Amino acid sequence: MTNDNRVLRRLPIVVGGLGAVLLLINRLLTPELTQSQSRGDVVGVILSAVLILTGLIWQQVQPRSPDIVELIGEEGFVLAADLPDTVKTELAWASHLLLTNTVTRSLVVFYQGKVLLRRGILGTKSEVVPGVILKQVLEKQKPIYLVALKIYPGRFEFDYLPENTQGVICQPIGNQGALILAANAPRSYTKQDENWIAGIADKLAVTLSSTL
Repeated sequence: MTNDNRVLRRLPIVVGGLGAVLLLINRLLTPELTQSQSRGDVVGVILSAVLILTGLIWQQVQPRSPDIVELIGEEGFVLAADLPDTVKTELAWASHLLLTNTVTRSLVVFYQGKVLLRRGILGTKSEVVPGVILKQVLEKQKPIYLVALKIYPGRFEFDYLPENTQGVICQPIGNQGALILAANAPRSYTKQDENWIAGIADKLAVTLSSTL
């Protein structure tokens, strides 16, 4: 959540509270109340109450944006040297789309037991040793989304990603690999992002299965 959003959400409470205080001061300093002033005070109190209530509702209803961190590591783009040019082009295209159109800040393409691509903020390790989570994705060919990586016991298997990665998606690439995506904020991938990632992984599966 930005500071501007916080100010806007609290503004009705501040304005409503200020209005109520001014009405009270005006009432205390007025020696004799007229009928019209009494009616005006009633309207003012109602408006102040509505503003305060609106501000309280905004505080409860509007979700808090996830906390964004700066991922630790150097930015890079590493492709396996022995790949055909068509595969390199496909991987470059797919990774660029994911990094620019989703919250992904680091990604790894793992296929047929080896790393084909690392891009974005790179982790210190370049080798991928499948742990329990990645093995499950490869065996069942179903994606797994770890919305807040730090709460999962299996987070240590992702030591090839930046150490302060906040969220991870493991998306199968056919039945031979996976696309591993790292975000810099927890709970930041939307359903639309997940659909987009699945579509790109399916496109990669077609290219890789027919070329490698």
